[in-house]
Order: sequence, then C-alpha cells, then structure tokens
Amino acid sequence: MITVNSLSGGKTSSYLAANYPAGHNIFALVRTNDKKCLFPDAKVRQIVSDKLGGVEFIGTLEEDMIVYTMLDLEQYIGQEIHWVTGQTFDEIILRGKKKYLPNVTQRFCTELLKIDPMFRWWKKIFTEPIEMRIGYRANEFIRKQEMLAKLSPNGYLTYRDIIGKSKNGKRNKWANIEWQKPEFPLINDGIFKDHIEEWWKDKPVRFALLNNCVGCFHRNPILLKFMSEKQSEKFQWFIDQEGCGYRTRTFKNGITYQHIKDHPMQMQFDYDDFDECDRGYCGL
Repeated sequence: MITVNSLSGGKTSSYLAANYPAGHNIFALVRTNDKKCLFPDAKVRQIVSDKLGGVEFIGTLEEDMIVYTMLDLEQYIGQEIHWVTGQTFDEIILRGKKKYLPNVTQRFCTELLKIDPMFRWWKKIFTEPIEMRIGYRANEFIRKQEMLAKLSPNGYLTYRDIIGKSKNGKRNKWANIEWQKPEFPLINDGIFKDHIEEWWKDKPVRFALLNNCVGCFHRNPILLKFMSEKQSEKFQWFIDQEGCGYRTRTFKNGITYQHIKDHPMQMQFDYDDFDECDRGYCGL
C-alpha cells in the first residue's frame, strides 16, 4: 500500500516526515483573500503559488512562519512535499446558502480547508486507498480512537463525493469513497512531545510558535486575547467575519471575538504559557 505522511507544519508531523519516510508527503495550506493578511515576502508568495499549481497565494490565516517551516522541511528531508489547497477560508463561509461560521459543533472548516484538498489530490493520482500516517504522539491515544471510530467496515476512512449523475442527468449521485487507512507510527513507537522538542533543537527548520488558525474556535478566550495582540491583522479577519450582518452565529458560543479583543488582559503572557489543551487543533 502506498504510504503518505500527513503534515500540518508543526514539530510533530515534521518529525514524522523526517524519521518515517513515506512515498509521499502532503500539506494542506489554509488561504485567505484578505489583502490585510498579505504574506509579506512577494518572492515567497510566488514560490507558494507555484507549489499550489498556480493558485494565487495572498496570505494564510495561520502564522506566516508555517510557510517557512514547510519550505525548510522540504530541504531538510530531501523529499518533495505536495502542497494542496481548496477554496480560501473567505470563500467557504460564503458558499451556497450556508452563510454561517464554523464552530465546535459544525467544523466544516476542517473538512473543506484540509481534508477536501487532500482527498482531491488522492483522487487525481490514485485508484486504491493509501496508508495515511498521522502525527499523533503517544499521549494522544484518545484522538487515535476517535479517528478509528470513523472507519468503514473495511477499515478505511471515507469521504463523500460525487460519483456520477442520475439517469436523467439532473442530479448528482453521491457515495462514501474509501480512500485512506490511518496509521500512527509515533503512538506505536511511544514518541512523546519532549523527545520531539529535543530532537528539533539543532535542526535547520524554523517553526511557528503556535500552529492552526490564529482565531481557531477550539482555543480558549485567554489565548485568543493573546493572539489578538500578537497577530492583530489575522485576528481582525475573524472579527470581521462575525461582523457581517447576515450571519447569525459566532465562532464561539456566547461571546464575540470583538469582545475577546476588547477585554483587558489581567496578566502578561507569552507563547510558552499556553499548553496543548489551550491551542486547539484541526482534528487531523
């Protein structure tokens, strides 16, 4: 079975790529159309656009450093990383009639920004399911079990996609397509965070201090307040989405991002003051 490392730009999945070589490496980039979040280096913007097959890259709603992480990592491991992307975040929250924001109960951002472009890449290249290696560490057994609970009777993760048209050609025919078998090498080998942190200390790969979207709704309000100060332009994007009058929902239940930004910080924090429970994750 063909092996693929699923990369997020963090130290753990990068450790996976460096120490568990696979047939392919894949990274899904979250993009935005908002010029206020413009990636500052025009030359790198063009490099990223080229890696995405000519798709315009304006900026990302994760920290900009994640772009350098993936470029550094590709050089370090000496193997190509396939960059994929779908619609921009701006586009997916305007799609069709579903003009509402993703939240903890309706996490369509993970599906459309991460899973869908990976699936499209698989569908274009392969005809059989692949072994997808996931960078869960030894202490993340519950996340593994949550993913395994989604497997089909044949032991694969599925993705719902169009497989044709109805007889009259007016409607799409849909099916759940088996496309990947998840594997967890770091759990199998008992690899924890401290080992990964130590391993990267002398390596020429730059990392963002926090991964995932700056305004990820999984993050607690204290961390979001911190991000509103450290990544103000990107955090403003999330505020602006809640400010659109036709949307009836917020990213977090019972509180707006504008309120989080305006609330005074009672203490001074730094990145190291937040643990993994605070930081949020896409669920991949």
